[in-house]
Amino acid sequence: MSEDDLEAKDIECIISGGRVARRFARDPRGTRYEVIGDATDGRRRGVVCRFLRSGVLLIITAYAEEE
Repeated sequence: MSEDDLEAKDIECIISGGRVARRFARDPRGTRYEVIGDATDGRRRGVVCRFLRSGVLLIITAYAEEE
């Protein structure tokens, strides 16, 4: 996150306003989702996350989309 100048509020914005671009169902640790959306300043960014069995959303990584 820090390398791409992202903060927690950016991640929230990307997840709440973005769309699931890919679903990785073959991961033995659980299905991962790639969510693409806009950060708070409008930059297009991605987040990879998964739900834990407890229902908690785990953020795996966040990144700037390649141009």
